[in-house]
Amino acid sequence: MAYDPKLVAALSGATLRQLAHWRKTGASQGAVLMPEISGTRPVLYSFRDVVALWTCVSLRDDAFLQKIRRALDTLREDLKESDHLSSCTLVADGSIIYLTAPDQAVDLVRTKGNVVIHEMADVLRPFYRDGRHIPDLLQPREHVAVDPAIRGGVPVIEGTRVPYDEVAALLRDGIPPERISDYYPSVTASAARDAADFADYIDSYDPRRREPRWASAG
Repeated sequence: MAYDPKLVAALSGATLRQLAHWRKTGASQGAVLMPEISGTRPVLYSFRDVVALWTCVSLRDDAFLQKIRRALDTLREDLKESDHLSSCTLVADGSIIYLTAPDQAVDLVRTKGNVVIHEMADVLRPFYRDGRHIPDLLQPREHVAVDPAIRGGVPVIEGTRVPYDEVAALLRDGIPPERISDYYPSVTASAARDAADFADYIDSYDPRRREPRWASAG
């Protein structure tokens, strides 16, 4: 599954401007994250990229980007961490960013490389960023799920392989939620509404945002 920047922004909480900025490298600092699939147009991210970006955005609640970059530099240069950033669990606590493990954590900023005891944190939990509610990455809506083992990670109606956007497109074309089961028997009206709501949320990251039309259907 290849994720375009708009879907990545909706799932991770990053803005399109941030994604573009974080792909850049400079003389004194490397990119926060370069997409695994394509760093040039069309820019395409992997599911691992989305998880890594979620981590970076969630860290911004407690740390400036400069500090996050410093932590990433410590990971890559001092600790020689070569795995994808998505494999690392990073948490911020005041002035410190930790690389955490089940029984310990490594200070990546203040005293680089020092092992400290720190409680594990779930970096995939919902959070707020700039007034937006960024949903649970793996369960962005009650009836919408993201699983890299199903359709490569494209969001689907939970318990099915039906992509959310195919259901949302039907509602936008005027099909009432209660009639979606005529097209997809496994999709309930509630699930259809969730798919449409999630599609509207993703479109909110597009400057050409469209108003939801499904709500007035039938």
